[in-house]
Amino acid sequence: MILPIVAYGHPVLRKVATDITPGYPNLAKLIADMWETMYASNGVGLAAPQVNKDIRLFVIDTVQVFNNMDEEEKAGYNDEPGLKSVFINAHIVEMDGDEWSYNEGCLSIPKIREDIYRQESVTLTYADENFEKHTTTFTGLTARVILHEYDHIDGKLFIDHISPLKRKLMKGRLNDISKGRVSVDYKMLFPG
Repeated sequence: MILPIVAYGHPVLRKVATDITPGYPNLAKLIADMWETMYASNGVGLAAPQVNKDIRLFVIDTVQVFNNMDEEEKAGYNDEPGLKSVFINAHIVEMDGDEWSYNEGCLSIPKIREDIYRQESVTLTYADENFEKHTTTFTGLTARVILHEYDHIDGKLFIDHISPLKRKLMKGRLNDISKGRVSVDYKMLFPG
């Protein structure tokens, strides 16, 4: 089932999400719904707070990104062919490498994109959909998508990484999103 994406301004996007146990109700269905929702809205990642659940869960699929790149574009990334994975109870162990810029957007903040600097690698502890524990280092574009989704489970948004001046300049557009004055081709849940 395709779930509505929570829009900017909804309080769940600013909550620090909580860890869950293997007995979390209907977890497999929620994960399946998140995959369906992410693909239906042309996303490469989706965090539980974006579907109105304040839990530490997100899904990513950077395989599709690499499949849509030409060979020259792929040469700029060392994490090809990408990763499709579920992350439960993720916690950062370490971030490393130089910060690099990439133009990011967010399903919860449609029609706004900004160049965001993030470190080139991240090491996480997390559980997969079977609650098997992992500690893994991710790099490049995959690390970037993970860090973007990780921000969501920590109550942060990609616009928190831009200058206060840039945020001030986009305040009108952000207010329009939170009031439902934005046109997208996927279901959204607006504040209030």
